[in-house]
Amino acid sequence: MPKNKRKKKSDEVVVRRPAYFWWFLGNVLALCFAIVSWAICLHVFGNPEMPRNYEILKKLGRIPELKRYTVLDVPNGNSLSPTELYGKYFGLDEEKSDRLNSLLVRNYMRNFEKNLLLTYVEGDYQVVDVRKLEETDFVYPGFAIRARAMVKPDDFTEAVGFPVVIEYIFPTENETAASRFEVGDVMEVNKNPNCAAVMHISKVIVDEEPALQLTVIPIAYGPYRIGSEKSFSIEPPTELNPGSGLPIWK
Repeated sequence: MPKNKRKKKSDEVVVRRPAYFWWFLGNVLALCFAIVSWAICLHVFGNPEMPRNYEILKKLGRIPELKRYTVLDVPNGNSLSPTELYGKYFGLDEEKSDRLNSLLVRNYMRNFEKNLLLTYVEGDYQVVDVRKLEETDFVYPGFAIRARAMVKPDDFTEAVGFPVVIEYIFPTENETAASRFEVGDVMEVNKNPNCAAVMHISKVIVDEEPALQLTVIPIAYGPYRIGSEKSFSIEPPTELNPGSGLPIWK
């Protein structure tokens, strides 16, 4: 056989790809696609507090369902007074606060699967403002109360304002419930029966001084009593709006 023909035949053998090469390449691409899809699913379902992820879950009909706890079966958590809350949260820098806020909202959406993050608010709080919640708020329907902590310096003096402010969210369909709270009223908040859980922390200026602001929401549902005669019902929200962000009072 002439040398030039052997050389041509040899060149053709080098250029051709064996069948198993394309099979291997297809499997690698399929594996990469599966890993990426798996990572995206974990991110979406594992971080429902992110607005984009929540919207995806909403379209899929898989948004987290809030459990209807009662005072008898709420998760265990720390109960802190205003001074204890101030000591725990006020010293956090912005980066740690942002990270904690993300975890707090996620834990709320997941029905407090991590009890270490669950903190209940206690103490006396004087109402500063009351407003009904709108569809653009984090929770709807309902209303929110902004109140300042009142603390006694000692057993022999009257309570004075303390640099801790709470936004107390009441998820309810009762449109008249907000009118039962007036500016100047003092709310006594206890773990039992209120179960008001911390969901967001921030800092504000009160009387020209920096103060701690906490957004809290009750997780024990049913009748909420005001005094001995008045009450209204609070129920877990069926849908949230993470895109609105917290706090309620911007």
